[in-house]
Amino acid sequence: AEAGMTPVKPISHFGARWDHLLEGVPTWKGERRLLVVGGGAGGFELAMSMHARLKKELAKSGNDAKFSVGLVTRSGLLPQHTPGARALAEKGLREKGVDLHIGYNVSHAENGLLHCKDGQTLPYDDCIWCTQGSPQGWIRECGLKTDNDGFLLVDQQLRCSVLAPLGSDGSHIFAGGDIASVDGFPRPKAGVFAVMAGMVLWINIRATLMGDKTVTYWPQSSFLGLFSLGDGSCIASRGTLAMEGKWLWDLKDWIDRRWMWNYDEGLPDMPEAANAVGAGAAVAKAAGGGALDLLRHATMRCGGCGAKVGATTLSQAMARVDAPKQPGETAEAKVVVGVGDDAAVVELRAEGDNAGTLASVQTIDFFRSFIGDPYMFGRIAAVHALSDCEAMGAIPQTVLALVQVPFAAEEKQEEDIVQLMSGAASALRESGCALVGGHTCEARELGLGFSVNGRLPGGADQALTKADLKPGHVLILTKPLGTGTLFAADMRAKARGPWIAAALKSMGMLNRRSSDILRAHGASACTDVTGFGLVGHLLEMCRASGVRVAIDLDAIPIYDGALECIAMGIASSLQPANTRLRRAVQNHDEVCGSPAYPLLYDPQTAGGLLAAVPKGDFADACVKALRATGAAPRATIIGEVIGFFFFFFALG
Repeated sequence: AEAGMTPVKPISHFGARWDHLLEGVPTWKGERRLLVVGGGAGGFELAMSMHARLKKELAKSGNDAKFSVGLVTRSGLLPQHTPGARALAEKGLREKGVDLHIGYNVSHAENGLLHCKDGQTLPYDDCIWCTQGSPQGWIRECGLKTDNDGFLLVDQQLRCSVLAPLGSDGSHIFAGGDIASVDGFPRPKAGVFAVMAGMVLWINIRATLMGDKTVTYWPQSSFLGLFSLGDGSCIASRGTLAMEGKWLWDLKDWIDRRWMWNYDEGLPDMPEAANAVGAGAAVAKAAGGGALDLLRHATMRCGGCGAKVGATTLSQAMARVDAPKQPGETAEAKVVVGVGDDAAVVELRAEGDNAGTLASVQTIDFFRSFIGDPYMFGRIAAVHALSDCEAMGAIPQTVLALVQVPFAAEEKQEEDIVQLMSGAASALRESGCALVGGHTCEARELGLGFSVNGRLPGGADQALTKADLKPGHVLILTKPLGTGTLFAADMRAKARGPWIAAALKSMGMLNRRSSDILRAHGASACTDVTGFGLVGHLLEMCRASGVRVAIDLDAIPIYDGALECIAMGIASSLQPANTRLRRAVQNHDEVCGSPAYPLLYDPQTAGGLLAAVPKGDFADACVKALRATGAAPRATIIGEVIGFFFFFFALG
């Protein structure tokens, strides 16, 4: 886009640009010119609200700079509303001092000028583009019938029609909302029509799948439009009605808040009914009433690293297994670091001309999907699997994949695998790691794991293990905590979109650069924080090193929304097992009331690294480098190794 020009959609980009503009208000000098292109309801409200907010911000900052807001439209103001509503809107613009530019058919923007098809120009410093929606080009090319404007043409059951050469009636393809136009019922692209079509769309898709009768959609002929004037008053327009008043703003505010409440706090809780346990109920019933009761009270199981078996259960089980700790003599290999660390370190011995040893690092990870986007899940699964290797300071070389796809038609399974492995490939390519094979299987849920092989430059004694915490070193955490509670809330439709988006962005970041920076600044021990939570993984380090640590609760970085999810009583299904480790916290009773304390036990998926670095300049420089390079923007010193014995302190 041209510099200074911002489209309203996607709204996240507009929001970021608007925040940036507001931050600069105190430094404005002279006169600032802002234009909004689009004379519909959105453009009108935006111009009025911008004018009111900027006036308020200038006054608050004490800046005496001048500014102007102009509304630019090709075919008049509020063209889809009555003359009465347009008259009230024009009056509102005049009273607020917002310029109205009618008849400007803007063709493009260049060098701070809006250029019109008739040669007219309008100068601007910032321009917001809020014009009528238009369909993307692929819609005309997909083989479905469209209207004259290029929107999908649907019947009153919201079914598409396929163009003749494709040889299909299109009855299995549905569309609704702004992308579609109902044949014989031309309507403006307003949210109210999309909302009303949504229920019909849902009913008819289900009816088609079940072989039931579909319902008919009758688009309403008019709708109530409420346009904010930016000062706590509003214009109402419906049919031939037009009026203005402050009480109308209260009505608009109530309608909007009620609507958003329906999709947030107003959503019903997910059912935990006994009949929701599925096929597992028969197995649990055969095992006894206790097993069935447990299943009934734990139907919503988390994916990601929240799907791990608890640390206590795992350690007790493996203590009963007599597994070989070293390969046989003919294997020409020696396990240097085995069970209990992030990855195994194996010295491979070679004979002949290439005689010597090579330190091989081997690890494996697998979990069920926790998001609906297979590409993003694939990337995060690869990032998570590579992290064990990176935590030890090793270089990943090859991976084998284990892919689990849901039962479905072959075409659907193929597409799932393409998306899943494309996401994984993006992380593997970034890490310089090759995919050399794998295995697939069908199951009820999507799942992905990797067996990772790498090498340790310098040999096995260069591995960063959990067993070398040193008194006087500080603890650095490279990523925030909170993925467990956030995605448990997301499963219940209780998490906000920005919370999940920010967490996914961080989870998709490799730990490779962080590992390199930590090693360069003298890290003595390192692990990645994953399913057992911060306490669980730190306790492993303390036990292996024979030390105790102090943690500053207030210093721990936390993902946006995690505290809110905990406050709602939402936690990962692995959280109770992790919380059993609280006995290692010496001052548990003093700190357990802190809102952030439960997050110490929150299972992390694709979590950050936890490393010990010499206190002082080394640690400060390390955190600065982690943040400055973008390897770990929220890297923080969260505590210190304070002495021997493996008691764990949490300090509020």
